[in-house]
Parts: sequence; C-alpha cells; structure tokens
Amino acid sequence: MGYVLSKSLLSGIKIARWRRVFIPVIILLGLAAFTVPGLSLLGRWLVIADPLDHARTIVVLSGHIPFRAMEAASIYRQGWAPEVWLTKTEETTEETALERVGIHVTSEQTYNREVLERLGVPESAIRLLDIGARNTVGELKVIARELTRLGERKAILVTSKPHSRRVRATWRALIGNSPRAMVRYSKEDPYQPERWWRHTQDALAVSREVLGMMNVWAGFPVRPNRR
Repeated sequence: MGYVLSKSLLSGIKIARWRRVFIPVIILLGLAAFTVPGLSLLGRWLVIADPLDHARTIVVLSGHIPFRAMEAASIYRQGWAPEVWLTKTEETTEETALERVGIHVTSEQTYNREVLERLGVPESAIRLLDIGARNTVGELKVIARELTRLGERKAILVTSKPHSRRVRATWRALIGNSPRAMVRYSKEDPYQPERWWRHTQDALAVSREVLGMMNVWAGFPVRPNRR
C-alpha cells in the first residue's frame, strides 16, 4: 500500500512539473502559430543580453564559428576581462569515423583561437579548457567548476542570439548566482528573430531552443545520447 502511494505521489509530482512546463509553452506557441507578430515575439523572446561587468574571463561557448569568437574579441578589446577561454566539445561519432580512415579533423578550439588572435587577442590571454563536454549543460558545468577552483565570482559567456536565453536559464538552474554568469550574444550572428520562420537555419534554431527551454524547466529529463 505504501509503495502504491509513493509511486502515485511521484507520478503526481512529475505531472505537475510537466504542466508547469507545457502550459506557458502551449500558450506562447498558440499565440505564435496564428499571427506574424506572435511568431516575431517568440523569435525575439529567445534573445537576451545581460549588462556587462568586469569579470575574470570571457568564455566562448562552442558552435557557430566564427561569430562567437568575434564577439568575445570585441568584448576583450573593450577591457571587460583579461582572458578568453575556449570550451572543448567531446569528439563526435562523425569525427571518430573520419579519424579512423586517416582524415585529421580540425577542432573548434583551433579555429576560434585563430579568430581571436586575428582580432587582437594576444596568445597569452587565450586559454583552452581541456575537459570536453557533450552539450550546453556539460559546458556550463566545466566553466563553473573552473571558476570555483580559481575562486572567481564572475564570467562573461558568449553564445549565439537564439541560444542566449537557454544559456542563462541553464546556468541559473544548475549553478545559481555564484559564480555569476553574464550572457552575451554575437552581434554578427545572422539570426533574424522577426522573420525566423522564413529561413531553414533560423527555424531549426528556434525549434531546438524552445525544446531546450522545456527541458530546463522540466529539470533536464532529456540527456545527451550515450556514445
């Protein structure tokens, strides 16, 4: 009897959690589905930028070469932080297959480092994080762990426009406000929030980010594939 009640209680908690996730999303998508202003609202809602403050480092999250590194270089030149960190992604199955047939794969870190140096960031100010991550959750955990190890309280995280809200939400859900992350997007990012549904790449980005936000709100029940 006790087991049945416990199981029922857990099911009720899960249902309540998913209701909190789905209801606002359904309302938002419902508004977006029938009006151009609603679609534009959804596209703009994904894009956020925190006010800048002086920090230990600017961190370039993986993806969208070269735009994120370009923005990090701009922030560095403005004097907001003395270092730029580059995250590392775990090797994908495609990269493993290429290496297996003798084709060398150039890493994102290599490209991003070259972009930073071309845009005025000295080699001594660039640090490559050596722990790989599969996704945004993994990246943010690596960053927070290193900041804590160094006793640092703040970092500036650079990502793409539609990914910015999820980065901030994920950091707050996993890390909180200590260390504190200031999320910025690349101004060079070609994403068009007012007309995202007209372009395949933007539409895929919005779909991915909406589903990603749902995963954050639900407590991260969806996890990366096992390799």
